[in-house]
Amino acid sequence: MNKFETIDYAIFVIYFVVVSSYGYWVYSRKKKASISASHDFFLAEGSLTWWAIGASLIASNISAEQFIGTSGQGFAVGLAVAAYEWVAAIALIIVAVWFVPVYLKNKIFTMPQFLHTRYNETVSFVMAIFWLFLYVFVNLTSILYLGALAINSLAGGGYLHEIIIGLAIFALFITLGGMKVIGFTDVIQVLVLVVGGLATTYIALTLVSEHFGLGKDAMAGLNAMVKDAPDHFKMMMAKPKAGASQAEINKYLALPGIAMYFAGQWIVNLNYWGCNQYITQRALGADLKTARTGILFAGLMKLAMPVIVVLPGIAAYVLYKNGGLQHEMASGGHFNSDNAYSAVLGFLPTGLKGLSVAALTAAIVASLAGKANSISTIFTLDIYKKHISKDASEKKMVIVGKIAILAALIFSIILTWKDLLGIGGEGGFTFIQKYTGFISPGIFAIFILGFFWKRTTGAAAIAGILTGFAMSVLFNNYAPALFGHETFLYTAFPNGKGGYEIPFLICMGLSFLFTIIVMVAVSFAGPKENPKAFDIPSSMFKVEKSTLALIIVTLLLLTALYVKFW
Repeated sequence: MNKFETIDYAIFVIYFVVVSSYGYWVYSRKKKASISASHDFFLAEGSLTWWAIGASLIASNISAEQFIGTSGQGFAVGLAVAAYEWVAAIALIIVAVWFVPVYLKNKIFTMPQFLHTRYNETVSFVMAIFWLFLYVFVNLTSILYLGALAINSLAGGGYLHEIIIGLAIFALFITLGGMKVIGFTDVIQVLVLVVGGLATTYIALTLVSEHFGLGKDAMAGLNAMVKDAPDHFKMMMAKPKAGASQAEINKYLALPGIAMYFAGQWIVNLNYWGCNQYITQRALGADLKTARTGILFAGLMKLAMPVIVVLPGIAAYVLYKNGGLQHEMASGGHFNSDNAYSAVLGFLPTGLKGLSVAALTAAIVASLAGKANSISTIFTLDIYKKHISKDASEKKMVIVGKIAILAALIFSIILTWKDLLGIGGEGGFTFIQKYTGFISPGIFAIFILGFFWKRTTGAAAIAGILTGFAMSVLFNNYAPALFGHETFLYTAFPNGKGGYEIPFLICMGLSFLFTIIVMVAVSFAGPKENPKAFDIPSSMFKVEKSTLALIIVTLLLLTALYVKFW
């Protein structure tokens, strides 16, 4: 394996200086323009271009859990994990066409504000507190821990705490400049992320090519991978039959074939891209056309993301299967798929290793900055302004927002320092999916009915929160033991740990279904039309020809991908 050389450190330092300098320049221009209102700090109101919005969405989305976790899933399962990226492209079309107009028309700036406007203050306050806990304890902490762990591994170990502090300070520097600085620095972050990620993929493919005696030819390496591991290039996992190995069952538990497209895959993506402060914040300060174009631009980029985050994992699988990467893929003497990406990075030549680590750092820092800003926005606008200091000035709110950012990052450092939450033992990707997935069905049900069914009530929203969580716990932990392994609703499979499990994405679909049923039943006990329902004329959803062209191109490309790899 190649170690870091002087040029690698130089490239990494140049990346740090360029991003920091550009961020300071954007911040300085903003100060000279005398823009200091809270909405500018939290939302960059009116100042983000469509390409900055799209780039910022991707930079915030692609982080350590994608590079490490998704590549690990690519190693274990294959291209089927790309469903998370490709379905996201359709989810972004839905968000751009149907969700964003509702937010912008009703001047929604935060997700708790949406719940207050559409339902009541109780729903808003409960969810604001919940989101703050989720973002700090799950998202911010796991991003920091996973990122530091990956970079520490590449640096040879022994620097975990220094890297944790370094990443947090870098993210703090960017976040304190406000959403405009985050948005525009994310453009550089995405460029570094894409260039460095593609370099890693190219080297991974040439490693495979060389291993099979085909020379340094990336396309030959890709063809060799398809030939050697055809099962890793299929989007649909077959339902395990009697006598199937535990490895086959585990693949289906993670990605249950075509069934997941009728269940949790949509809930995961639509909740993440359409009902998530961390994501929607980028578009809420723009006009409709700019917001839509930026979101659709992000959707196009999502189609290409598997090249960066999945292919290196599949390459590592092929190499490992054929006698390569044995030492690199071991962790404590055991196989560990989460080491797939860093194992490939270890073979990068001098210079490219620095670029690829810069790409990984860019993804981590952009996600940390975006998440910290969302925490600050929700705390300041939905907790501090509403319940602590209703008369707070614009300047005071910005100060409070900056203090909230600092506090959130310090708290995440404390939680990460000795991995107090056990992220390492559970696996970062699993940790994030587990704790966000338990509440996604309820949250998405509240939003989707709140958007499009005028009868939905505040009482139904509270019932939805409780039902969504209860149903998630039931189907994930207790249903097989209570109702059997095979019912008309689901099939449970042995999990290799002495018990049975329903595929997680199926659980999400079932939880969402029962949540909707409960919310509809509760709403029927209320008035025929909730006075707080949104007025949504159909004209809101009309799109311009340029927007329609982007949608058609995205759908055609997505169709071609699924036809190729079905």
